[in-house]
Amino acid sequence: MKEFEQISKGYNSVFQSNQLSVGLVVPIENYSQSSVPTMKHHVERVQLAEQLGFKSIWIRDVPFHMPSFGDAGQTFDPFTYLGFLAGQTSDIALGISSIALPLHHPVNIAKSAATIDQLSDGRLIMGVASGDRPTEYPAMHIEFEKRGELFRDTFDYIRKAQEDFPVLKDNHHGHLKGQMDILPKAKGAKIPMLITGSSRQTMTWNAEHGDGWMYYPRPTMQQAYTIAEWRREIAKYHDFDKPFMQPLYVILEKDDDFKPQPIQLGFRIGANYLVEYLNQIQEIGVNHVAINLRFNLRSIETTLDDLAEKVLPHFHLKEEII
Repeated sequence: MKEFEQISKGYNSVFQSNQLSVGLVVPIENYSQSSVPTMKHHVERVQLAEQLGFKSIWIRDVPFHMPSFGDAGQTFDPFTYLGFLAGQTSDIALGISSIALPLHHPVNIAKSAATIDQLSDGRLIMGVASGDRPTEYPAMHIEFEKRGELFRDTFDYIRKAQEDFPVLKDNHHGHLKGQMDILPKAKGAKIPMLITGSSRQTMTWNAEHGDGWMYYPRPTMQQAYTIAEWRREIAKYHDFDKPFMQPLYVILEKDDDFKPQPIQLGFRIGANYLVEYLNQIQEIGVNHVAINLRFNLRSIETTLDDLAEKVLPHFHLKEEII
């Protein structure tokens, strides 16, 4: 099996070939009765997650609160919030899942991402997406049907911004002529960008250009086929592999032998069966799972302690530092 590309401290610590690591989706709280979280104890819980050994935290890009969508995310601006959390933590990877590229100018994304990466000593991992909420686009005077094209142009611009005095032509967002630079640069080789879903691109394009893939939970056999197809495409363009990750909603029961009951994008489940499930998806090639406790019924602190004691020891990775 090919190894992953070595990109940055955060990327290398979260993604390792043939192994699975575990992170958490922020906000780390139960807000099942509302689309808007309280954000109470949010810093303390992120710091606790780091102390307990979770490999990453993941926040979302939700520009507008739409009650019909059902989830306002962490409510804070993703870059401002991650910059704040960078100063409140020291080791945990800082993930975004995902920036809707067509809704932002790439200079702003590149500058914000590289700033956080520098201030956190290379811990940023940036998921990117084309966006899927039609009402957000007219609110920003952007054509929803052009989001696939805008995604590619923004992606290319951000990549070019990592070069010194970049040159970029025929881009929707502007032209770079090599006469001025975009600072700062990433701490590591580049800002790692993982593509979410298809982002209106072909799997071939995503396998060639992305640094990994975020996809949704699927039945194990279906997910195994998807991952195998993804890695066949990667092999056409690269002599290294790329990671695959997914989220997972979890309601962790006190009974460790509570048999899994499906919920949307996850399970109501006991710790022993959660370990069994994570081992199964590790076998098919999933490299990272971001656990979302939005619907969890027990105390968040107790749940984090139980996950750290009963689940994380089964998925311990070696340390990788750039």
